[in-house]
Amino acid sequence: MANSLDDQYKDLLRKVILKGVEKNDRTGTGTKSIFGETIRHDMSNGFPILTTKKVAWKTLNTELKWFLKGDTNIKYLQDNNCYIWDGDYNKSGATDGNLGPIYGYQWRKKSRYGVQKDQIKLLVEGLRNNPDSRRHLVNSWDVMELDHMVLPPCHYAFQCYVADGKLSLLWSQRSADLFLGVPFNISSYGLLLSVLCEETGYKPGELIGSFGDIHLYNNHIEQAKLQLERESYTLPELKLEYKDIYNGEFQAELIGYKSHSAIKAPLSN
Repeated sequence: MANSLDDQYKDLLRKVILKGVEKNDRTGTGTKSIFGETIRHDMSNGFPILTTKKVAWKTLNTELKWFLKGDTNIKYLQDNNCYIWDGDYNKSGATDGNLGPIYGYQWRKKSRYGVQKDQIKLLVEGLRNNPDSRRHLVNSWDVMELDHMVLPPCHYAFQCYVADGKLSLLWSQRSADLFLGVPFNISSYGLLLSVLCEETGYKPGELIGSFGDIHLYNNHIEQAKLQLERESYTLPELKLEYKDIYNGEFQAELIGYKSHSAIKAPLSN
């Protein structure tokens, strides 16, 4: 049975393959790229995770918990068998495990002139106390600190919206690695939306991804074509055992997740 999430994702794959322009990139790999696309998913239709290839569910759980803890040291990830940041860390030349003021710092421990701001705490308080506000925004793009990060944020901000007792989330992404990164981002923000709903009491509404430069690396084209040949399955449901957003204390399980096998592709750093 088809689902609209896989269909939207496959449409993006086709569009990049057929209409993408050849562009150089910082990794030297080369890409086919288009600009300005969106994905929308109604959370009542199942948890947003691709079924046309297996997505690394445990890995994305670990990374999201790391962000929410405010941690920026690679040790937590490696201790939990998550190695997706190793390439950028090794390329940076750092030796202390620190990745700089990346997502966890920006979300939870942003500090300037002796004043510290916890954007996740402020978001939760705003959602509870002033749901109609247009300022439910968490921003990771600080131009003054980009040079101190091992990698400037690709998904640089997200905004929440409350209507009819439902919480929706839109994330913005300047650079979207369509084959490896975007499937991960979709499910990670779907999980974050679910956790925020547990914390605030709202029901999940819509999940929306807004992409700037959305691209396929040249060494991902054949893998993308393989995925396009696959039919999708019904989306699973999420079972969430929730304790605390601020310490990343939750256990998330997918009920009925059926997918095609993983498709390996090299990660460009």
